[in-house]
Amino acid sequence: MSLAAAAPARAIPWWLKRHETLLAIILVIALAGLGVANERFLTVDNLLNQGRLMTEIGLIALPMTFVIITGGIDLSVGAVVGLCAIMLGYSWKNFGFPLPLAIVFALAVGGLAGFVNGLVITRIKVPPLIMTIATLALYRGLAEGISQAHSVRGYPEWFYVLGQGDLFGVPTQLVILVILTLVAGVALDRTTFGRTLYAIGANETAARFSALSVDRVKLIVYTLSGLASGFAAIVLVSRVTTTRMDMGMGYELDVIAAVVLGGASIFGGSGTIWGTAIGLAMIQLLKNGLALTGVKGDATIMVIGVALILSVLIASSLQRRRD
Repeated sequence: MSLAAAAPARAIPWWLKRHETLLAIILVIALAGLGVANERFLTVDNLLNQGRLMTEIGLIALPMTFVIITGGIDLSVGAVVGLCAIMLGYSWKNFGFPLPLAIVFALAVGGLAGFVNGLVITRIKVPPLIMTIATLALYRGLAEGISQAHSVRGYPEWFYVLGQGDLFGVPTQLVILVILTLVAGVALDRTTFGRTLYAIGANETAARFSALSVDRVKLIVYTLSGLASGFAAIVLVSRVTTTRMDMGMGYELDVIAAVVLGGASIFGGSGTIWGTAIGLAMIQLLKNGLALTGVKGDATIMVIGVALILSVLIASSLQRRRD
């Protein structure tokens, strides 16, 4: 027997088997291809601008990762963005609140909206899908009813620093997103709270028998989802300089796409913040790169759909291998 035949086969490094690693490799290949197709794509200005544009979705995707890991879902986030944006402008113009107080009020509205979702889901046991579809309609209707199709403009200049300013050449909101991503990632990977989320998603009944505070943790993650949507609304208003009732329309689909593309299972029990961050970057950069190369919007949606399907297939394959 030859030495080559006798030598044991090398095991594949564990990090190469992770969904996030495979997704990062696909992202690098896609970026290289789009960079070759259009010389403007990989410029620093373009990449920073894409970072600015994806911040609102990214802010909501962080707590959405927590929600989906527990086996839940929140389809109301886009409507909460619209409601909080309207309440920011309305409280400032109509209630006469100082703008800092109006910002706090908008955040409180977002937190309350998420809290209501979590309270009904945990206390009355309404399925998250049904509850958040209902509140999607409710919160969007409230935004339209309060605004009466009027927009609010004329915010003070200091307010635009959040959505249009930069810190050492990097967009302000992108710096905030990176910091919050690190905080959320550490919380999920290194704390009891994060381990509880995985336990709930893997087997909620077993988590309850293990004396874990299942309902309280669920209430926290849905409230965080609402707070993040409120913060995203403030960043969005600061970036576009106006408040409209249709703000956040369709955000829920982009957010869930980023989380699922990042490897989170819609059945709960798996997912990482780092995977969500890569999924978010992939979706935004694919949209931008395809647009720069002349691909129209419908084709871009098809490409992202194919990427999602491939992501689910890869995640399922890796899960079977682990099992």
